[in-house]
Amino acid sequence: MPFRLPELPFAPDALGAHMSAETLEFHHGKHHKAYVDKVNSMVGERGLEGADLSEVIRAATERGDKGLFNNSGQIWNHNFFWQCLAPPQGQRPTGRLAEMIDADFGSTDAMLAKLKDEAVGHFASGWAWLVLDQGKLAITSLHDGDTPVAHAGMKPLLTVDVWEHAYYIDYRNARPAFVDAVLGNLVNWEFVAQNLDGDGVRRADQES
Repeated sequence: MPFRLPELPFAPDALGAHMSAETLEFHHGKHHKAYVDKVNSMVGERGLEGADLSEVIRAATERGDKGLFNNSGQIWNHNFFWQCLAPPQGQRPTGRLAEMIDADFGSTDAMLAKLKDEAVGHFASGWAWLVLDQGKLAITSLHDGDTPVAHAGMKPLLTVDVWEHAYYIDYRNARPAFVDAVLGNLVNWEFVAQNLDGDGVRRADQES
């Protein structure tokens, strides 16, 4: 069976003014869907029928197939991104995650400030990431459709999409305001904490 566009884990209007239903209609219903449709049109001619999404990404990496890599990476990145979001309920990191954030960054606010700097300062399209690297938390960013799936040892915890289609309807070109809205109100910290087990790649994977 082909790859599919996953349902959002919340109602389209659940994120309120921070991320509108119209943005989700275009971001999820059109942009994300376009990556799914493109990959489904490519895997057969590349002999990858039946491969899981992560296997497609790694095969594209090994072959230097940029078209397949960018589109399949974007499916996975978006699958993961939607799970990183939750309706605003004053959520904050707790438990082991909060302890690790304090140990590696000094405080949650300091970590969020550094992640915002990474997201806002990232040139052109891409993704800002909080990852687990050799048992410690780290912040980085990846360009275009690049994804942690393709990087050994990079275990994804949280991401922020900084492609313009993620924010242009609600924020026009004000990327900093979008990043503030996401990091200050919409992070699903329970999902982030789950990913401390190092199994975040699987949570956004898909069987073909």
